[in-house]
Amino acid sequence: MVRLRRGALPAVTAATAATVAWLIAAYLIGHPDPLFAPSAALVVLGESRGRRLRQTTEIVFGVAAGVLVAELVVLALGPGVTSLFVVLLLTVGPLAAAGASNTLITQSAISGLYVVAVAAPQGHLMPFRFVDALIGGAVAIAATQLAVARKPLTPLVDAAQKTYADLADLLADLNKAVGHCDEPAAHAVLDRAHQLNDCVERLHSEALAAGETLRLRVRRRRRLAQVRDVEQTTHQLDHVVGNIWVLARNAVTLTRLHASTPPDLTRALDALASAVRSAGESLASDLVGPGDPDRHAGQADADALEAVRIAAKLLEDEPSLPLSMIIGQIRTTAVDLLRGVGQDDVMSRVDEALGWTPR
Repeated sequence: MVRLRRGALPAVTAATAATVAWLIAAYLIGHPDPLFAPSAALVVLGESRGRRLRQTTEIVFGVAAGVLVAELVVLALGPGVTSLFVVLLLTVGPLAAAGASNTLITQSAISGLYVVAVAAPQGHLMPFRFVDALIGGAVAIAATQLAVARKPLTPLVDAAQKTYADLADLLADLNKAVGHCDEPAAHAVLDRAHQLNDCVERLHSEALAAGETLRLRVRRRRRLAQVRDVEQTTHQLDHVVGNIWVLARNAVTLTRLHASTPPDLTRALDALASAVRSAGESLASDLVGPGDPDRHAGQADADALEAVRIAAKLLEDEPSLPLSMIIGQIRTTAVDLLRGVGQDDVMSRVDEALGWTPR
């Protein structure tokens, strides 16, 4: 039922866009067989958000190239197998050699096949198919923008808040598992850590989609710099996720050994989780407010450094290898997290908190 609800809106959007594209091409343009209008709309809607402008351009050029080559070849050689072979050779070959995307190659080939096998030209070139592709792409773009017309950054903010909340909750649950020396719970956290990459990927996709939306709106283009900052943050967040995964893996080993957990370790993990939450609040408030993003970033900085300072105390008692690995991952996570919120001189300050001083 949940999947059905999630798929209802995309299905209605796709059906509506394809129908509107057909009606425009058939009744406004007057094309008697506007097949490429709804098909182009469906292909564009099938592309992930954030890539539809590029996808539309590729579809238009793909259809135009395929149709033009096919009509010229059929006019010269007539319909048949020979024309089919020549059309595919002249469309797929040069595009593949030029490094064109699979979408562009596929659209070009299908367009050429359709002209040769179904709608061979009757002695003159017909530009309708090119116009149909343009109409379908434009309708699809318009349909996708209606859903975020009033608040184009809301999906991005929601994704950012969920991503950072999931990271913080995972660290909190990991802290509980370590504190109670609960190996099954630590394994459950490790399994969840595998899925964190999907959250970061969704955040990156939403950033691309928000950038696409803002580029279509002149008055909101000043927000593009903020969206680009989010895109850069997702790269650092990828490192954070990898660090937390390694941290969880070592936590499983620590609980399997049934070693007593030092109180400072739970305090360090708690401070690290707080730093993650503050980093998420900084990102969200920077996009839409309310709140002071610099204040949240400063709090993330303070919490992350505190986590490192607390973890550094554990090194004084010659910790076990799994515990040493966890301490190292706390340090690395703090570095990548603070880089993601744009803090300066991160490495030296984190190393200083750990007690490392350069010679």
